[in-house]
Amino acid sequence: MTVIAKLRYLRITPRKVRLIADLIRGKTVEQAQHILNFTIKRTSVPLLKLLKSAIANAKNNFHLDEANLYISKILVDEGPKNKRSLPRARGSADQIEKKSSHITIALDEIKETNKVEKKKEKKEEIKKVVKVEKQIKVEKPKLKPKLEVKRPKIERGIKRIFKRKAF
Repeated sequence: MTVIAKLRYLRITPRKVRLIADLIRGKTVEQAQHILNFTIKRTSVPLLKLLKSAIANAKNNFHLDEANLYISKILVDEGPKNKRSLPRARGSADQIEKKSSHITIALDEIKETNKVEKKKEKKEEIKKVVKVEKQIKVEKPKLKPKLEVKRPKIERGIKRIFKRKAF
């Protein structure tokens, strides 16, 4: 069962929001909450609030277990831009765009219904039968032991060439 929560008109640019969204994409709900709690970006606070909202939707509306959820999809789209002007030299003006973003989180269950588990069990049984049929003992020829060769140690990094600057 897919659970969706949306946050619209967030006054942070989508580019900045995507940095944090990429961190939690595909993670379990618990891992995502830990990541967002310890991330120092301004975006992590509204994303954490949205994630908690999605979890509450899953619990109350669909009666799903929180431990069984993961973030299947997280989309960050561009919202409307507020256009402002900044005065410049000789009476001209520059245009400033204050961007906003729309965020959509979709949560899914890790363990799905019994139908999917039955299909997986059938596939595993087929694999076991195929493995039993393919089990033919083939003796591999013994290989000669490899000689250990000591190689010189290679120093990594850049040496200081000039006294004033270090790389």
